[in-house]
Amino acid sequence: MTELADVPWPPTPIRTARLLLRETGARDRPGFIDLFASDDVRRYLGGARSRSELEEAVPEVPGRYVRTFAVQTDDSFIGAITINRRDPTRPGHVRADGGEVEVGYTFLPQFWGRGYATEAVGAALEWVTEVLPGEPVVLCTQSANEPSVRLAERLGFAEVERFKEFDAEQWFGVWLKTGPS
Repeated sequence: MTELADVPWPPTPIRTARLLLRETGARDRPGFIDLFASDDVRRYLGGARSRSELEEAVPEVPGRYVRTFAVQTDDSFIGAITINRRDPTRPGHVRADGGEVEVGYTFLPQFWGRGYATEAVGAALEWVTEVLPGEPVVLCTQSANEPSVRLAERLGFAEVERFKEFDAEQWFGVWLKTGPS
C-alpha cells in the first residue's frame, strides 16, 4: 500500500471541460466557511456550524490536513474533494487491514444539479488511479442522502454494505472504475 504522504502534493491542477481542481489556498477560505455553515451541505454531515465559530476555526489555508482539491468554475470556488485513507477503526472496508483510499466531496448548493460534482469527482478518481494504481477507492455517505448515493452510483461505485455510524445508516461503496471519465 502506497502512503498518501508519498504521493506528490500538490498535483498539477486538473482541468476538465468546465472545472479546475487545484490545491486549496487562502482565497478559498470564504468558500469553505460557506460549505461548513450551510444547512443544506451539512444536513448529512453532522449539521451546520455557526459562522462565528468557523471564522475562528477554519485555518487561513483550509484543507491542508488531508489531500483536498478546491474545485472552481471560472473564478468561483464551488466545492471541495478530499482524498484520504479510511480509518481502519471505522466500519466499512473492502480490505481486511482497512486503509483504503476514500473520496469525499462537498459542493455549494447554488452549484448543485449541473453535473459539476460528477465531472469533478470523476476527474479526481482518474487522478487517484494514476498515482495509486491498483488501490481500492471507497466512498461513504448517509443512506438518507439520496442525491449523494445516486452520484456515487453514477460514478461507478457499487454498494458493499450498510451500517450504522454517527447515529445514522451509512451507504458504503467501492469504485469499480466503470463510471464516466
